[in-house]
Amino acid sequence: MTLDKLREEIDSIDDTLLKLYNERMELVHQVGELKNTTGAPIYRPEREQAILNRLKSQNNGKLTNSAIDALFLELFAVARNLELPEAVAYLGPEASFTHQAAESKFGAMSRYLPIGSIRGIFREVQKGTAKFGVIPIENSSNGIVSDTINCLDEYDLKIIAEVMIDVHLSFATLAEDIQKITKIYSKDIAFGQCRNFLQDLGLDEVELIPVESTAKAAKMALEDESAAALCPSVAAKLYNLPVLFEDVEDNTNNRTRFFIISNFENAPSGNDKTSLLVRLPDRPGSLVEFLNDFEKAHINLTKIKSHIVEGESIFFIEFNGHKDDEKIKPILQKHKDSIKILGSYVKETDDV
Repeated sequence: MTLDKLREEIDSIDDTLLKLYNERMELVHQVGELKNTTGAPIYRPEREQAILNRLKSQNNGKLTNSAIDALFLELFAVARNLELPEAVAYLGPEASFTHQAAESKFGAMSRYLPIGSIRGIFREVQKGTAKFGVIPIENSSNGIVSDTINCLDEYDLKIIAEVMIDVHLSFATLAEDIQKITKIYSKDIAFGQCRNFLQDLGLDEVELIPVESTAKAAKMALEDESAAALCPSVAAKLYNLPVLFEDVEDNTNNRTRFFIISNFENAPSGNDKTSLLVRLPDRPGSLVEFLNDFEKAHINLTKIKSHIVEGESIFFIEFNGHKDDEKIKPILQKHKDSIKILGSYVKETDDV
């Protein structure tokens, strides 16, 4: 087949795709009108996941699973924004890892609202300024994010989804000679994640200046030829800051898990995870008794982390399953005075 003929075939398929996309959008519009009459949320993570699972199960072509995710998640985002453009608040600025996590779920077309603090994200979602918030919950190198736990305890919002992304840091600078670098900007935890790299290059003695985010570090390093940044490569490219070294983190499996929060709850998807905050009675054996109830019901607890909130010890606990599953409801009812259900959502990963 000639090149011209192949191009004609591709053009014909594109024409068909456009027609089918518009037909799909018309159906989505009708769904949106029905939802508007009931107040149901436009974004349903469990429904989107069910669609992706079905498509992957019947795929026998060139598309990989990740390619199917990329294509259809963007299509879902376009559909949502045609129906009801809703803001997504994230821990800014633009090009931060939280921004990348947000775009992986909501696509490039969504309306994003960068916020300078985790508490600020919760506040804006609670107020309704944003429909969704994207916040970090834990990192494979640094553990649980305390500010997120504190806000989950304080605010009456629900976890509706989780996102996991690989965290890779770049070393970017305007300096042509590394020996002339006198300061390095980054988020405080990033310095610890790149300790070996800094020592190997003899940069562990220069001034390390913590800033609110690794993305902001790139912007600040752009203003000083004697400065550098430990930042995402996408942030360096955004600000046209030259990257000297890629993937400078000590742990090549460095990952961060994020929560998406909103004001509604998910229906069961068949592959769910549930997060709780637990305040147990101050008496011997209370934790063992609580955990034994899950063991007896053969429920897999995937995480148990203790945390201090205003001098009080609480537990952040996760298990496989939905809060409305028949074998789970009796346990939650039994301990209802001790727990706060943070949300049930489609399970993306077992752990960081």
